[in-house]
Amino acid sequence: MYDPTIFENLKVAFENNVYDLDNLEQKIDIKNRVDQMDLSVIARTFKIEFALVDQSDITAEIILDASLEDLAGEILEIANKDVGCTLALKFHKSIQNPDLQCEEIEQAIKDIWEDDIELTQTLSFVYGTELSSYTNAIEVKFKQKINEDQIRDIAMFLEHVLETLHMFTKL
Repeated sequence: MYDPTIFENLKVAFENNVYDLDNLEQKIDIKNRVDQMDLSVIARTFKIEFALVDQSDITAEIILDASLEDLAGEILEIANKDVGCTLALKFHKSIQNPDLQCEEIEQAIKDIWEDDIELTQTLSFVYGTELSSYTNAIEVKFKQKINEDQIRDIAMFLEHVLETLHMFTKL
């Protein structure tokens, strides 16, 4: 009998919770969804991007990854192998004053999320246009792998994502 992987179970749980926020609660609008199998390295990636209703200029993307090592460790039931998935968030927000706003964003992220994260902010702009704003790609990587034990935490996780999006509308 087919036994779904940790990745498959987490993907479905994230999908269900995010689609509920879109369809039932109408708090968000889903912008994009990716379910990818990378055959060159035998890895799985699931991404789902969304924005708050009426706030489409600031987006959040949940990124769930499983490497060959994680998939093989689970399927082959390798003892003492820390299997699971990596989880990351990516937010996109337009900013005008990077020196001030990047610092505010970093502090707000640290206030909302635990210390067990890696935070990266990458600024970009379109060359040849008048520079009035930058696009800030804010990436939050969680250091610990997740597995089915965290499925019950997904609703609370998504509440934190929504809180982060609301906070970004004020900065």
